[in-house]
Parts: sequence; structure tokens; C-alpha cells
Amino acid sequence: MLQPLTSQNLTHWAERVDMAAAFRWTVRLNLHEAVANHFSLAVNDSGTQFLMNPNQRHFSRIKASDMLLLDANDVKTMDHPDAPDPTAWGLHGSVHRTCPHARCVMHVHSIHATVLASLADSTPPPIDQNTATFYNRYVIDDHFGGLAFEEEGARCASLLSDPKIKVMIMGNHGILVIGDTVADTFNRLYYFERAAETYIRALQTGQSLRVLSDEIAEKTAQELDDYPGQAERHLTELKAILDHENSDYAS
Repeated sequence: MLQPLTSQNLTHWAERVDMAAAFRWTVRLNLHEAVANHFSLAVNDSGTQFLMNPNQRHFSRIKASDMLLLDANDVKTMDHPDAPDPTAWGLHGSVHRTCPHARCVMHVHSIHATVLASLADSTPPPIDQNTATFYNRYVIDDHFGGLAFEEEGARCASLLSDPKIKVMIMGNHGILVIGDTVADTFNRLYYFERAAETYIRALQTGQSLRVLSDEIAEKTAQELDDYPGQAERHLTELKAILDHENSDYAS
């Protein structure tokens, strides 16, 4: 299939297409919140240059050619005419500036993850395979300080210094997921929402939870960490569905 003409004039085209597919599918799953959430992807070795969705564009309309290319060290970013959302810059700019291992960053206020983030104890116990996926691989932020402008964004970024931490449960806020690629991160975002839903629905029964042992939870999490190619196949299949529907995401 021929690439759209716009791909000849823009850098990082394959990465833009992956990002656009992730935005479109986030809408399908109802994980977005109007125009308030953001995804970003580092495109240089140090991680400081990154692609991100434009200011207040609905995920269902985002195309590969729409992505902003930003530099986390550019102090004049918010002065540019196509400046990103200030909270997106505060949060994603801070993460890409200080956490080079966070190649891709996805922040949403998805329903079940946000319910989890609103509980006095936001710990998701390992009660099934999906919840076990995140065993010892998340951090809970208990110090919500308002909208993620630069100071709050920098505080949040400081909680991601350990490369083993892949998810931040943002207390009173939502969730932030990091990964190596768009596929890796979107797959993790998808499964964390499923894990949160399982836990919330289990609580709603009022019955006692059957919690896995620490040993089995860690074993399961490590096996899923090492599972070959699943995230890449997940995103490839989503793009195939979008292509079959003649979506304009890759334009």
C-alpha cells in the first residue's frame, strides 16, 4: 500500500501511524476523556524529542500527520503558535526530560483505573492473570496537587525513576503508563484497565477475594513480561482493522 503524500514531508512516519492507531482505538474502548488526555513517544536516543497529540484534538480525529514534534528542553515551547496543551507539556515534557527509559507515555482518565485511583487504598491485588501482570510494577501517587502544570508534572515524573515501574496510579486523577514502544505501552494500558475493571467488579460482589501468593504473582508477571511479540501483534491487528474500515488515521 502506498503511503500518503504527507509521509514524504514528515519525519518518524511509522511512529506517527502507530500513535494515530492508538488514539483511534482508545476511543473505541472508551478510555479517553473528551480532549483532555495525551500520548507521547520519544524519537531520539536521549528521549527528549517526542511526538504528542495536538492541543485539544479529539482522539477520534487524530491522524499521523497531526502529531506535534516537541523538544522537552525547549523553554519556548509554550510560546509557539502550535503549542501543546499546557498540562500535557507539564506532565509529558517532564517525563521525557528526566526519564529516558520512558520512551512512550500514555495518560488517560479511563473509568475503572480512575475509580481505582479514587479509593483510599489504590493497591490492585493480584486476583487474576491481568492483575498479576502489574505485580510490583506500579507506583501509587498519593499526593495529587492539581492540574499537571510544570511543577506538578515534574513531581509526578520523579516517581518514575525506577525502570521497573511501568504504571503510575495517579491518586484522585487517573493513570499514566510507560513503555518502550507504542505497541508495548498501549498493550499495557489496555490490560491495566481490564485489571482495574476485574478488581472493581470483584469488590462489588462483597465477597472475599482470592488473592494469589507473592510467589505466583511475581512468576506470572515475569512470564508476561517475557511473552514474545504479543504487544506488537495486538497493535498490528488493530491497524489491520482500521485499514479494512478505510480509516484515515494513517494520513
